[in-house]
Formats: sequence, structure tokens, C-alpha cells
Amino acid sequence: MSEGEQDGRLLRGARSRQTVVRHAVDVASADGLDGLSFGRLATDLGISKAGIQTLFGTKENLQLAVIEGARELFAEAVLRPAADQPPGIARLTALIERWLDYARKPLFPGGCFWAANLPVFDSKPGPVRDLLARQQQAWRDLLAGELRHIAEIDAESTAFQIDAVLTAANIALRLGDHAAADTARRTVERLLPERTAG
Repeated sequence: MSEGEQDGRLLRGARSRQTVVRHAVDVASADGLDGLSFGRLATDLGISKAGIQTLFGTKENLQLAVIEGARELFAEAVLRPAADQPPGIARLTALIERWLDYARKPLFPGGCFWAANLPVFDSKPGPVRDLLARQQQAWRDLLAGELRHIAEIDAESTAFQIDAVLTAANIALRLGDHAAADTARRTVERLLPERTAG
């Protein structure tokens, strides 16, 4: 096989992997990472089960790739747009607004990918749980980092509370509560010092 042919195969493999991961993220947002199988993805995408197995090897490898795929899509939708704002309350507000858009539209059919999968894996030690936990902690750390620019506030505790409010909003939105985003905004405002809220 020539170098050009090998490069072509690698490129096709990367594209196939990306296609599988993107579809699997949507499936896992609605049915959970446990709901993924090579057979289901093969049927959904009209490709061979063996081909998907070749790309990922094991179900755990597939799940880990899906978590990374969801993280990248979340970063594109929420984190990067908010990064244009000045640090502190402006960026925090942008992160919250982008997060609410991410859950309200939603980016994934099942709403927030993390809210759908963390409760399933929180008591299942292993690489999947560890990666989900790291992603969740990174989000709270990001919130806390912006909150540290605000005086007279416990950044870690407030970040934890904001995360809880957003998770509750995601559930409410999935259940058809169209006022959930506004409720979340008001709740977050009450967590912040009065001069910075809004």
C-alpha cells in the first residue's frame, strides 16, 4: 500500500470515527452511555458492526470517546463564546446564558449530556466515571474561577450552587417547564452580591 493510500484510509477512518461519535453523543444524551452498543450504532448509521468495533475496540473505549466528543461540542457551544467576555461577572453571566441556551434548544436530544449520564455512573468506579467526574469538576472550577473576581463571595460554594440550579433547570426544561430558564436566572442572581447581580 502506498503512503497516499494509507493516508486516505486514515482520513476515512477519522471521518468514520467522528460520524459515529457525533451520533453516539446524541444517543447517550437521551438513553445514557449504557444505552450505546456497536450493534445499535451500526443499525442507526447503516454501517457494519465490525467496522465500528475496529474503530473503538471496546464499549468502554467508545464511551470514553463519546464523553470527549460531548465535551468538545459543549466547549464550542458554551465555553468558547463566553471566553470573549471580560473576566468576572460578565463572563460568568455569558457562561450561564450560553448554558441555558445549550439546555433549552437543546444541543443534544436528551438535554444536558452530563445530567443524563453522571447519575448513572456516579456509583460505578472506573475510567468512564472518572472522565465524567473530571468534566463536571472542570465546569465547576471554571465557574469558581470567574466568581473569584467578585469580592465577598465563597467562589467554590457559589459555583456548586449555580451548577445545581442549572442542573435543576435542565430537568425542568425536559419536563416542559418553559419558565425554567427565567427561574434559573433569578435564582443565580440571588446567589450573587447585590451590586453584581444582573
